[in-house]
Parts: sequence; structure tokens; C-alpha cells
Amino acid sequence: MSAPDPYDLLVIGGGINGAGIARDAAGRGLKVLLCERGDLAEHTSSASTKLIHGGLRYLERYEFRLVREALAERERLMRLAPHIIWPLRFVLPHDSGLRPAWMLRLGLFLYDHLTRLRALPGSQALRLTPDGLGAPLQPRLTRGFAYSDCWVEDSRLVVLNALDAAERGARIRTRTAVEAARREGGAWTATLHDGETGRRERVRARIIVNAAGPWVAQTLSRALSIEARPQVRLVKGSHIVTRRLYAGDHAYILQQPDRRIVFAIPYERDFTLIGTTDVPHDGGPGPVSISAEETRYLCACINRSFARAIGPDDVVWSYSGVRPLYDDAAQSASAVTRDYVLDLDADGPPVLSVFGGKITTYRRLAEHALERLHPHLPGLARAWTADAALPGGDVAGGDFEAFLRDLSARRPFLPEGLARRLARAYGTRVDRLLGDARTLADLGEPFEGGLTAREVAYLVRAEWARSPDDILWRRSKLGLRTGREGVARLARHLATEMAAAP
Repeated sequence: MSAPDPYDLLVIGGGINGAGIARDAAGRGLKVLLCERGDLAEHTSSASTKLIHGGLRYLERYEFRLVREALAERERLMRLAPHIIWPLRFVLPHDSGLRPAWMLRLGLFLYDHLTRLRALPGSQALRLTPDGLGAPLQPRLTRGFAYSDCWVEDSRLVVLNALDAAERGARIRTRTAVEAARREGGAWTATLHDGETGRRERVRARIIVNAAGPWVAQTLSRALSIEARPQVRLVKGSHIVTRRLYAGDHAYILQQPDRRIVFAIPYERDFTLIGTTDVPHDGGPGPVSISAEETRYLCACINRSFARAIGPDDVVWSYSGVRPLYDDAAQSASAVTRDYVLDLDADGPPVLSVFGGKITTYRRLAEHALERLHPHLPGLARAWTADAALPGGDVAGGDFEAFLRDLSARRPFLPEGLARRLARAYGTRVDRLLGDARTLADLGEPFEGGLTAREVAYLVRAEWARSPDDILWRRSKLGLRTGREGVARLARHLATEMAAAP
């Protein structure tokens, strides 16, 4: 019996870059296998500030190409996934003694005009009055500016890219590590380890894409026996979440004396997200957590501008991630470029390694990756993702509110908050989850936060969910509304659900 044909691409890493490359490649007809040692978006890609943005602060470092590309992608992604990406207005108070007003005005002018695409409103000068946008701020902050960017459900963006890749023929393997790979017979032979069953198997692939994020250099040296040429610089970014600090759907971008900026963003209706830090990370690339010093720093950033002071006791949740940035020899962690570098080793069957990058530009990064691999993939089809909606994103006219009204009319048994959460998470695919349900009872056993047995079954069957954390923190943020007993009950139900799954 002959050996099966090798995969065209073996993608290592189930973060946003790996999922984006797998989707693009599968849509061009390539045979793709993606392996992720944990869950999709388990590390860096779920630890972002949840923004699709050009990166206003990158203008200070003259990264005009990166900002222009990111702004164009911001407009594009908003059209392709309006259920998980939507506009967000930012208020930037002018803080005397820091950046002068003329500099802020110039930066915002460039931000408005670096791209010809203008779906979002431009910037404007503001008077920050106590009964308006200045309400949560200290009285000394009376002037400022407003501009637009977008919010994104980051881990769902990863899952939807993987889902689309799978529907276009890619094989997605979570809880599966690539232990080793070697070049032989004109292709790569890789040993995979299934973390759930303990089984090992060998697969062959013509090309490896190393999108292992913080593990990119480690994967090259340990698994592929290749010395990394570009160097990765690990930077830890942490965020805190508090009870809601102010009314309104707008965010604040707050300047700091160390020239960093910190965001305060409405989060999951009842909370405020605050971040991020930029701390050099000298440890391993594995899971990280916020330090007491980082927590105090973020609280102090808020207290410098907001009238209501907060402290560590006000933090209801925190999360941290390690960013695998390309080492451009910048002196401070916050100054390291967020641009990406694609390193191709073609001394035999190729391996393409991804260094750096940001969530906003993942789609263009995937296109550029396949451009680099084009000489090794004769007959590669043309790029296609610029106009292809992500799963659930084919909302008529991009009008999410109209879609939500229609859902509520068709499914009147759904409470308003639940209908909105499901529409945001699943978009036009929400009916695949709801099926023939006509009452809340039809959705099965209820869990905390509005989760139901039917949604759990859908996430196991369609979105690779395997653990309570997969569901409560990456497929949703219902962990904010679920206590310890609720997690334990979900874990018991999930074990039964997975045992019954095909």
C-alpha cells in the first residue's frame, strides 16, 4: 500500500498567524495540516488589547508603512466580520507637560489620511466637560481629541479563521504537538504527539510554516534542528479588568509620563479593560501572569487621569501574554517594532518562520507568506481573502443591529442580552447553533452567564472546544460571570458531552 500524498503545508501554531495562513492556503486549493499543541488562541492571540487599529503611537517611530497597512486592514476586516469587529470611538485627553497639542493634532491628521479608505469618522478636537466625555476624568483635563478604531473579539477571530480553513479542506489538529521534523526525500517528515490520546504518528509535508508565536525560535532549533537567523524578542503584555469605571461606549487612551499610552475600554457590558504593559520577558515562552508591579502600574495610570481612584483590590480579572516581536535592537520593550518578518529557509524542503506581527495585519501577513512560498508551490491560485467574509460575517449590508433585530423577531424566546451575545459570537451562523429551538428549555441545561447545553455541544462539535477554559475564556468571556461551582458543573457536563461526541 503506497504512502498517502504529503501535505502541501504543515502549519505549526494555532494563533492568529497560523490560522490565517492555513485559511488562505486552503482557499487556494492546497492540502493543509495545522497543528496546535494546546487550544486555538490559547496564548498570545487571546491576550491582546482586543483592537483592530492602525497603531496611533507607531507614528512617533515613523512606522508609516505598518500604520498604512494596518489602517487599510482595519477597514477591510470590519466589512468581513462585522459580528466580531465593530467601530470604537477613542477619547485622547490632552495632558499638559506631555505631548503638546500640536503633535497630537498632527498625528491624528496623518492617522486620518494615511489610507484612502474612510468608513470610520475622522478625528476631532473636544472640550471635555464634566457632564460629557470629561465626566470620569480629573478636572484638570479639559481639552482633548477623539478618533476611531475598531474592537475585535480576538480569540474568536482565530477560531473563525481555523473554521473557515477546515471548511475549505484543511485539517485542524488541536492538542497536537509537532515534536520533531526532518528533511528527507524532498519533503519534511514530522512526528506528531496527540496530547489527549498519547498517540504518535508521522506525516509528510512539502513545506513547513513555523507560526509558533513565542515558541518560533524554539521550534526552529529543537524541533526542526535549524539555527534561527532573525532573533525573537519576548515582551510580556498584561491587562487588568475592573467593574465598569464610567458610562458610555467610548474608550479612553491615556498618556503617561514614561511616554507609554494605556487604554481604558468598555468590556463585556459591566466591566472596564485596562492595558497594556510592555515588560521584557527573559523567561520561557510558556504561560505567564501579571506581576504585582504591573497591576500597580496600570492602576496608577488610571489614577493619574480618572477622578475615581482604583487599586489592586478593584481588579476582578487579569490576563497576560508573551508577544514574539522581531528584535530590532530597540532600547525599550515598548519601542520594539510590531511589524513582522518572514524568514524562509529553502536549503532543502522549505520552512517559513513568522517573527513578530500584530493581530490587525494577520490577513496581509498570510498573503505575504504565500507570496514568499509561491516559487515552491507551482500553480498557486491567486489571493482571495480580501473580499471573503469570515464564518458568520455575511451580515446583510454589514448592519449588525438590523441582523440582531431580525434574530430577536424570529427567536422571541431569547432574552435581549443572550440574543446579542449569540449574534455577536456566531453572526449569521447562530441558527446552526439554535437549530429547531422554540423555547429556552429547548436549549438544554442552563449554566451560569447564559451558557446552555446546546451551545456547549456546538462548541465541542464545530469549534474544537475541549475544556471549560476553551469555552469560558476563548470562545466567550463568560468566565467573568461564572463562579467556581459553575466551572466544576460545566467540566462534568463537558466530560459527558465529549464522551458522546463522534
